[in-house]
Amino acid sequence: MSKLKLATVWLDGCSGCHMSFLDLDEKILELAALIDLVYSPLVDAREYPDMVDIALVEGAVASEADLEKIRKVRAHTKTLVAMGDCAVTGNVPAMRNPIGVEAIMKRAYIENATTQQQLPTLGLPKLLPIVQPIHQYVKVDVFLPGCPPSAQTFHAALTALIAGTPLDIPALTRFGA
Repeated sequence: MSKLKLATVWLDGCSGCHMSFLDLDEKILELAALIDLVYSPLVDAREYPDMVDIALVEGAVASEADLEKIRKVRAHTKTLVAMGDCAVTGNVPAMRNPIGVEAIMKRAYIENATTQQQLPTLGLPKLLPIVQPIHQYVKVDVFLPGCPPSAQTFHAALTALIAGTPLDIPALTRFGA
């Protein structure tokens, strides 16, 4: 049997889900026998591959760059997993929604700055008017809540996805857990 191609993707979030994924410790070796990690902030791949079997996506869609990335990921992925509360609900990144982009930018780059009080013109992706969970833009196959999901949850979910067996998400995790 050939190995499945796994990708992990980081949108607007804190990287806590990736840190929890790394907490698999020695179980990651068990999974490595079954999967090839072909794209991730944890590896050196710069371009998303043409076809991935499973993609774990962390974070919400907050910028035009996030939107472009999630659409590309969806177009080139068989099973897309919303990994963590930010990907599932918007969670912490969406806290800026009631405040608005202009007020957030002003607060961050003008009011809180002690030098060079100006809005950035280079290197910052254009923010969307509101932050949304990924299912607002693309089809999500599996929702894996948690902030972050535990390493045990990742192991159980990936093991089931690799084997093609049903997932019992409520038995694995809950929001904020």
